[in-house]
Amino acid sequence: MKILVCITQVPDTTTKIQFSDNNTKFNKAGVQFTTGPYDDYALSRAVELKEAHGGTVTVLNVGEADTEPTLRKCLAIGADDAIRVNAEPTDSYFVAVQIAEVARKNAYDLILMGRESIDYNGGQVHGMVGELLGIPSLSPVMKLDIAGNRAKLTREIEGGKEYLEVDLPLVAGCQEPIAEWKIPNMRGIMSARTKPLQVASPVDADAFTAVQKYELPAPKGACRMIPAGEAERLITLLRTEAKVL
Repeated sequence: MKILVCITQVPDTTTKIQFSDNNTKFNKAGVQFTTGPYDDYALSRAVELKEAHGGTVTVLNVGEADTEPTLRKCLAIGADDAIRVNAEPTDSYFVAVQIAEVARKNAYDLILMGRESIDYNGGQVHGMVGELLGIPSLSPVMKLDIAGNRAKLTREIEGGKEYLEVDLPLVAGCQEPIAEWKIPNMRGIMSARTKPLQVASPVDADAFTAVQKYELPAPKGACRMIPAGEAERLITLLRTEAKVL
């Protein structure tokens, strides 16, 4: 079984975010990057499926050269090889076209990715890739098992869960508790240095969206503590100052 895992490189949640050029560009200086956490779930499940059924796991990122350490970490976790499409991922459709092109050339049985990235939180790419390839796309997938040429999935829907069986190939947008995150060990880190990392040129694709401006959220206000015995004062403040009552 050939599995493709698509990963994003996103700022660590503890990183202080800044913008430049009149708030039109994201300033990468001093930013600590990491794999998107939902993509970590996808990669972990892919490695488990490879161990259970055999096959290979390829990680794919659409990004510039600074994403290669993140790809090497994925190789250390258990992926067999990596592909980096050398382009800035500025638009969901552009990224989906690049993924679909790689998947079409290599005929993967299963394409896994996070349900969304945690930088833009679009949650669009898996659906676009499925449409471009003409195969099913399901998200958010919480459980995934393979039996022969069929996948058995559990996903969240409004008000409950849905249990599905789908023929391979398919695209799945993953979330917890599909697997537990894996931490690379020393053996994996050493082997990752020699595993193949291919750099591919992007194919032509339209970008239908563009960032006009970034804005930081408003700073948090001061916290006012009200003694437990002054409930009436608290209610007055909620009504007159916070205006939530």
